[in-house]
Amino acid sequence: MTTTKPTLVIGAGVIGAAIALDLQKRGHDVTLIDRDAPGCGASFGNMASIAVTEFMPASRPSVWRQMPGWLLDPEGPIAVRKSHMPRLAPWFWRFLMASRPATLRRLEAAGAALCERALGDTQALLRELGSEDDLSDTGCLALYQDDAAFRADGDHIEILERFGFAHEVIGQTALRELVPEISDDIQQAVILPDNRSLKDPHRYVTRIVTRFEALGGTILRAEVAGFDRADRITAVRLADGRALEAGTVVLCAGVFTAGLARWLGEPIPLETERGYHTQIMVPGLHLDHALIWPARAFMVTPTAGGIRVGGTVEMAGLNTPPDWRRARITVKHAQTALPNLCVTEATEWMGHRPALPDTVPILSASSKTPGVFYATGHGHLGLTLAATTAKLMGQLIDSEPPVVDLHPYRITRF
Repeated sequence: MTTTKPTLVIGAGVIGAAIALDLQKRGHDVTLIDRDAPGCGASFGNMASIAVTEFMPASRPSVWRQMPGWLLDPEGPIAVRKSHMPRLAPWFWRFLMASRPATLRRLEAAGAALCERALGDTQALLRELGSEDDLSDTGCLALYQDDAAFRADGDHIEILERFGFAHEVIGQTALRELVPEISDDIQQAVILPDNRSLKDPHRYVTRIVTRFEALGGTILRAEVAGFDRADRITAVRLADGRALEAGTVVLCAGVFTAGLARWLGEPIPLETERGYHTQIMVPGLHLDHALIWPARAFMVTPTAGGIRVGGTVEMAGLNTPPDWRRARITVKHAQTALPNLCVTEATEWMGHRPALPDTVPILSASSKTPGVFYATGHGHLGLTLAATTAKLMGQLIDSEPPVVDLHPYRITRF
């Protein structure tokens, strides 16, 4: 198709970059807008995983059972700043409501519908970019210290079986063959063969953007300051005083989408789950598989720059200074699983995951302003779902039948 007015995509992370590329290929005149360079937010510091099995709602019973212990443990995987608790209360109430059994079943199905497409869609995009070799051939291993820890994660395994996601339970001997450096304390694991890793997630974004520009797309470094509307969206106003004409606007600025939505009179319950990682350039060991330890909620991923250790959830808002102890806790836990892991030539990073209380993203037309669309709230799965999200948003914006029913991801569900 060819649009008569420009299409503006706000947010140049992996979600926005992928959407901008898809729309440009469809014939839109697309400008991708961000105050920072493409891929410099959560897309820079994620755990480099196409985590197709990690779609389960965070409000499921097994998480509730462990949450009190996690919150009381200063080295636990969840931390909540006291100063942020009053603002978090409405979000947490919605999180509680998302734990009802019938709601959980709907959310599981919605997550699975996206994730069952994610690997194939990502591979197709990588082929287009000429970057197939950036995706690992090996999957991820979920680690369990003993039978009790494995049983505690039983609902995860049950969901994978129910939706047909590939997995295999292995014992300690088979685990050591795959990961010779693993601690003797880890007794079993689950192989997740389709949970692949990217060598460099930031490079993935920049290559998407390069392809977008090669097809005629425009990149604009600017800060959005508001919108103009009549019976539909007409323009995006910038902080420098300019107004950019728009026929279509896609809001996909991660957690910052919440502020944009408020300007349009359409508030959404979007919170930041602050995550930390440590990139270790000289780890002193080699890994072929990514590792995840569900009980401690951290991940170790081999990347082009060494080994990345990350995870943890910190609810502290957008403006609170980082607590770098959170990054060091995940490294400490990683060294429990990998005793020979060295922390040499390392950097630390903190970023903002856009989290909705029911875990499922918003992929939706605005309910109030024609011409406005939302793609946000992917939580821990932004990298995983970027290619799939781009395809679905292109179909939605061009009024084509989507390959996935988008009703579960509508903005009016809150």
